[in-house]
Amino acid sequence: MNTQPRFDLHMHSSVSDGTLAPAELMQRAADAGMELVALTDHDTIAGLSEARAAAESRGMRFINGVELTADWRGRVVHLVGLNFDTSAAAFETYMQNLMQLRDERAREIARKLHKKGLPENLYDLARDHAGESQIGRPHFAKALLDLGKVSSMQEAFDRYLGQGTPGDVKATWPSYTQAIDLVVSAGGVVILAHPTKYNFTFTKIRELMTDLLEAGALGLEVSFPGVTPGHQHELIKLAKQRECYVSAGSDFHSPDQRWTSLGRYPEFTAERLIIERLCAA
Repeated sequence: MNTQPRFDLHMHSSVSDGTLAPAELMQRAADAGMELVALTDHDTIAGLSEARAAAESRGMRFINGVELTADWRGRVVHLVGLNFDTSAAAFETYMQNLMQLRDERAREIARKLHKKGLPENLYDLARDHAGESQIGRPHFAKALLDLGKVSSMQEAFDRYLGQGTPGDVKATWPSYTQAIDLVVSAGGVVILAHPTKYNFTFTKIRELMTDLLEAGALGLEVSFPGVTPGHQHELIKLAKQRECYVSAGSDFHSPDQRWTSLGRYPEFTAERLIIERLCAA
């Protein structure tokens, strides 16, 4: 008999690049039958207090979370931090640095797109969409929609913001060791997010996991939208070989995403679920 709580440990609110406010996101998670949840906004913990209050008022167990952008051998990877102390002094400095990095990147995106004939005030339009949250490419996509330059968010990424387009601007992110040290020093755990979404071979994923585990990470996501059965099998096998923890999440951003919803990810059977560690803590 399965006694594990229904959980989702990877989701985003409007504080980063999601569309729902943290409290609204928690309401939808409760409506979806979730019992254990983590809000993992990109490079910010600003929505955690609101999300925690909303989750606990609806009877869910809430885990502090964040999805940190980090550099590994010159490649960008995403690390999910869970169950850390948000009052740890290092967090404020680290998050301020990330906000500055994201703002500098956004200004460079706007500069490059202006050179391609787009309006000079594109940064300001994107900033208006971001509001108090961190500015990112989805905010530029919305600005381009408003201007009538594209007919959909997807077209905005395909033509202007995705890999190989004029707005494809790389940022200098903190190293994976810095990201792991931040979370671990605050009492948390680190999991590699969606390992098959980096266009790495499995040889490269194994090398990545070797480095992450040696640096203090505890495991990897093995179930998330878009993972194929074959890849999931390989990820679970890798976790078993390395004797590390496994996690899962919907990577939810918006109700408009037809390929995912809160609590929705491929079913799997594996040992050493990260929720066992989180619940024990």
